[in-house]
Amino acid sequence: MRALWSGDVAFGLVSVPVKLYSATRDHDVSLHQVHDADGGRIRYERRCEVCEKTIDYEDIDKAYADGEDTIVLRDEEIEALPADREHEIEVVQFVPDDQIDPLSLEKSYFLEPASRSPKAYVLLRRTLESTSRTAVVQFALRSKTRLGVLRVRGNTIVLQAMRWADEVREADFEATKKPPRISAKELEMAEALVEQYSEDFEPEKYVDEYQEQLRTLIEEKIEKGEALDTEATFGSPDEDEEDGGNVVDLMEALKRSVDSRRGNGSGNTKSAGTSSARKTGGSTSSTKKSGGKASATKKSDAKKSDAKKSDGKKSAASKKKTSGKSGTRGDSAGKKPQKRERKAS
Repeated sequence: MRALWSGDVAFGLVSVPVKLYSATRDHDVSLHQVHDADGGRIRYERRCEVCEKTIDYEDIDKAYADGEDTIVLRDEEIEALPADREHEIEVVQFVPDDQIDPLSLEKSYFLEPASRSPKAYVLLRRTLESTSRTAVVQFALRSKTRLGVLRVRGNTIVLQAMRWADEVREADFEATKKPPRISAKELEMAEALVEQYSEDFEPEKYVDEYQEQLRTLIEEKIEKGEALDTEATFGSPDEDEEDGGNVVDLMEALKRSVDSRRGNGSGNTKSAGTSSARKTGGSTSSTKKSGGKASATKKSDAKKSDAKKSDGKKSAASKKKTSGKSGTRGDSAGKKPQKRERKAS
């Protein structure tokens, strides 16, 4: 597991260094949206309604709209808020366990002792166990101040985030205001039925049948040969950039970089790797600009570079220019170091 946060639990004058880990995970099968006619991937653009351009993440701010006016909040203004900088889980009170409404509980986190000696951590854990109390805490996580409780699970202290009081609704149903009359015999029979179903809870006995059936369906379709080629139907990240989608696949970019360096050989590894890195950086910066201007600037730079090369490289540049129109930017950037190595050999 990877720690999401590190700080201290402030317990009076005692400070307990801890690391915070997510205690739960989602087991749902990840699905994409595709076109029913050809299986092509459906993508969404971050398009500005004023200039009608596709906007990069780093150029997006947050805003609050009250119906008539919109107030834009800059990133630096939000980051300046002091509450988000506190790396401290402050214990504000201890309350009886039954006073915590389960309806207000949210995501759970494991707290791991982060100091050389776990003595302070164990002291807090044993205090919670012996007093049958729940520690109510306040902390900041992911740009939000939160309310939470500390509980003990085995030998581990668990932090459970809570909703604020004004976030929990009150149930107001007419049918429950005037309940019907329940006879003693009906109540007795209902209690007898409960007794027949009473046993210790074993969560391992229960499985998500829908997810299991979904995985079985996917495996059966693969065995029948109904799988589509992902690159052909979803498109490569570079094709999406040409279309203005600005969809970046980090794993694909890393894979191409590794493959490119492996194909360069030992002689020109350094120079070719540097050239490839510069071109990758140029492609990234051009993606952030508006599509037409960035494409024109890149082609102009490519022409200047070709003019400086020798006559022997002109035919290779011509082939590269042709492939650039039909292929992707990532492919052309990956082929340049290989052609340079071929010339050196």
